[in-house]
Amino acid sequence: MKIIAMIPARYDSSRFPGKMLANLCGKPVIARTYDSVMATGLFDDVYVATDHDGIAEAVVKNGGKVIRSIKHHETGSDRIAEAVKDIDCDIIVNVQGDEPFVTREPLEKLISVFFGNDADKIDLASMVQEIKNPAFITDPNYVKVVMDKNNFALYFSRSPIPYPREGYSAKYYEHVGVYAFRKQSLLDFAAEEMLQNEAIEKVECIRYLEYGKHIKMVEAPFVSMEVDTPIDLKNACQLFRSLQK
Repeated sequence: MKIIAMIPARYDSSRFPGKMLANLCGKPVIARTYDSVMATGLFDDVYVATDHDGIAEAVVKNGGKVIRSIKHHETGSDRIAEAVKDIDCDIIVNVQGDEPFVTREPLEKLISVFFGNDADKIDLASMVQEIKNPAFITDPNYVKVVMDKNNFALYFSRSPIPYPREGYSAKYYEHVGVYAFRKQSLLDFAAEEMLQNEAIEKVECIRYLEYGKHIKMVEAPFVSMEVDTPIDLKNACQLFRSLQK
């Protein structure tokens, strides 16, 4: 089974424009992410998919491989689908370009489900972590997911799910946007139109559910620190320096 990593990277960001090229202790954020993914040793190949000249140049200068996007894409899945169309591979792991501290353990755990007892039922896999801060449960920036007893996703929402109608306490899980796709599932996604629930929630993984795909969720206590704002970048620099000691 050939397993590759694909890192989608776009320049525009509402909260932090140009964050992929922001300086993280001597290298752009996208270069740090590429280095971290390579360091896991899990992949036959690692690529960055982008439509931006500056990001492409930064990756190549760092010794990385780039696939240029030709079309405009609404989602990361669409961008990756275009990039992998002509690549010989079985599983594509999507790591976001703003996650420079991703490590081997959670990615290895994610990939392992394709070798498990129910692997034949899995179209794609993704990650969750339990929400510990009560404020995040009602925060629409944190996408929540509910799962069945075998950890397959039932639904994703920016609203609190499950809803505690009669005051019952419940565990809430945040969806972490790291995916592992079977290639055909990814190509199917890109060929299908956006339906109501995805359009309303602005959560791309809902499209997979709406078209009958099965998403296996994998719990990991820590996947990575995302760089979404200038404050995140400052914190990332502090973390990077502490890891070098």
